[in-house]
Amino acid sequence: MQKYKVKGSILGFEETMNVEIVQIDNLFSTIRDIDNKNISFTVVNPYELREYSFDIKSDIKILLDIKEDSSLSAYNIVVIQKPLENSTVNFLAPIVINNDNMTIAQAVLDPKKHPDFGMAESIKTFM
Repeated sequence: MQKYKVKGSILGFEETMNVEIVQIDNLFSTIRDIDNKNISFTVVNPYELREYSFDIKSDIKILLDIKEDSSLSAYNIVVIQKPLENSTVNFLAPIVINNDNMTIAQAVLDPKKHPDFGMAESIKTFM
């Protein structure tokens, strides 16, 4: 379990400043607010589902102090549904993690530059 400082804000979780990431399996993890145990959300490792790449905007690079050789990770928020195959993934707003300084921020991608990514893609498409 790793602890991270949130830089900027995470859409829908603007008050969340300190989080821990708990890996469930290779695909799913949970991000939990350290200061409010009632707040958590499920994320997915996008690279387990599809080809996924995007350019990190300069504001996120500055926020997270990203260097050319920084160790980075990315997750995408999942809206869990029952059955699980009906859950959706937001590929247009990845959570970017700088593992070197334990900081995270949410990037919002331009859908015109990433027409293959959706805000609510069904997870069953990839299973």
